[in-house]
Amino acid sequence: MVDVYRRLDSAKIVATGEALARRIAERFPESALCDIAAEFVALSRSSSASAGWLEAPHHAARAAVGFGLVVLSTISVAVVWSLDLDMEAFSTLSDLAQGIESAVSDAVFIGVAVFFLLSFETRLKRRRALGVIAELRAIAHIIDMHQLTKDPERLNGRADDTSSSPERPLTPFELTRYLDYCSELLALISKLGALLVQGFDDPVTLHAVNEIEQLTSGMSRKIWQKISIVDRFLLSHARRATGV
Repeated sequence: MVDVYRRLDSAKIVATGEALARRIAERFPESALCDIAAEFVALSRSSSASAGWLEAPHHAARAAVGFGLVVLSTISVAVVWSLDLDMEAFSTLSDLAQGIESAVSDAVFIGVAVFFLLSFETRLKRRRALGVIAELRAIAHIIDMHQLTKDPERLNGRADDTSSSPERPLTPFELTRYLDYCSELLALISKLGALLVQGFDDPVTLHAVNEIEQLTSGMSRKIWQKISIVDRFLLSHARRATGV
């Protein structure tokens, strides 16, 4: 029971995203944010599946690596067995130096080959994880683009619009809800990133996930600054209405 609060549950993250998409559709049915939320739900499902794929052992890849190590070991033993170990072959310092250089080169080659084989599964998983992270980063930027035009300073009516100014039909309450939905989507994006490394201990992927979390946190801070401005506007408007 304790483990429930120590691990992210992919099903609950997806369910939260679905509930958020329904809330956005009910509040802003014709908005682009509604379409983005629907796309996010699809991405959350695929990201959840990828997280499970990353956490699970891949026996086919491990079997291929094991076969490669056996072949490499066989070749190494065959090469050593075929060497002329007669000391007369190293009668001069030049021959000895050439023999040592050749042995070192072979050892380095074998070491690189072993490292390549042992890291094959990790690199395979890393490639898929970074692909998912790229999609999460892209949708975070798309969400940020759609909240850029939601300028709460316009509520004061002190700015003059131009012919190219975006339409701002939202009421202060709707603007707050819109910005809050954007912040919630960004928070869920960071949770999907964390889900990828929950069962996949890879430093490169973890660094990429940390960057996603920093990105979404920075975007959310800007959004909450806007929400604070709207709240101050509503408070000021309420005070003027009551004469306080």
